Amino acid sequence: MKYIDEYRDADLTRKLLADLQKSITRNWTLMEVCGGQTHSIIKSGLDQMLPPEIELVHGPGCPVCVTPLEQVDKAIALASLPEVIFTSYGDMLRVPGSKQDLFAVKAQGGDVRIVYSPLDALKIAKDNPGKTVLFFAIGFETTAPANAMAVLQAKAQRLENFAVLVSHVTVPAAISALMDSSRAETGTTSPDVKVDGFLAAGHVCTVMGYWEYEPLVEKYKIPIVVTGFEPVDMLHGILKCVKQLEAGTHTVENAYERSVSREGNKPAQAVIKQVFEMTDRAWRGIGVIPMSGYRLRPEFAAFDAELRFPQVQAIETKESPLCISGLVLQGRKKPSECTAFGKECTPQTPLGATMVSSEGACAAYYRYGRYSKDIAINAKPVPEPKVNP
Repeated sequence: MKYIDEYRDADLTRKLLADLQKSITRNWTLMEVCGGQTHSIIKSGLDQMLPPEIELVHGPGCPVCVTPLEQVDKAIALASLPEVIFTSYGDMLRVPGSKQDLFAVKAQGGDVRIVYSPLDALKIAKDNPGKTVLFFAIGFETTAPANAMAVLQAKAQRLENFAVLVSHVTVPAAISALMDSSRAETGTTSPDVKVDGFLAAGHVCTVMGYWEYEPLVEKYKIPIVVTGFEPVDMLHGILKCVKQLEAGTHTVENAYERSVSREGNKPAQAVIKQVFEMTDRAWRGIGVIPMSGYRLRPEFAAFDAELRFPQVQAIETKESPLCISGLVLQGRKKPSECTAFGKECTPQTPLGATMVSSEGACAAYYRYGRYSKDIAINAKPVPEPKVNP
């Protein structure tokens, strides 16, 4: 398949690995920001093929994983209301809340439906005028334009029975928070979260461009390379990042030129700005990051599920004491370092969102046999559990 097969080419992969080995003279730690990139790395075995001088740590780029527990519990409370039809992407239905998940609500009789677009939720609202239809609007900048457009269409069509539970976050704020927290601990970088360079998510940059990262490379003196998702893409980004580190430079480079421009998708950015404004957001396992997310602007307050159902704003939450997903999302721990990994915590009995999501690091480690710090090279992949709408 064009634009796929050539980026999985074995000969080109071997060449890039050879170039990488020739370029490296010391140890470097790189963080891939996106959970999709994490799965690509583990699935393709790149983590086994990289030179030993390179360590990849996994960042907070899985949208399901960073959705805060309080938002999940709010979603569960809202979905339990008899007057509500609650709609969401499938991954979110299995994310554990403090006591249960959305699938449990569905099993108990709640009207919880999997959708593949916020426009599906709009249609459900049209077809069910006697119900309030809520859509769980989660994710990074990638999904924000479609969710913003759904709110605009709901307003234009006067769909008063439609609202969104918003939990949008942004990537640049997460990078800043990780770097600021590590430097606050030691004055430089924390020993357990030492990141020398970042591989930025190609799909986020397709929407937002990479101009937002330029101030970050100057402030923190680290390279950021916009990277795609196939094995050749990943190695191309890693090689560019290592060459910068070896040369002592720090710029934003674009290794995903077939999709990303510096400016990004201006119409998509415009619709985000029209509907949303910046706000402080809690990140699961990390805490509140100032001005790191989106909320609806006041003129769209009628479509805010939390304002429509104010009783959910006082919900208290409780994380599992066994789960270290917050440390995994910060790059401080690998999933296999968790004592509950593969035991109390599996895809069938998850303790945290990183074991549930198709982009979660724990799910990738479990599915592709990375059960310990000594990589299980001969482990057989574990099939993904099927989720039926």
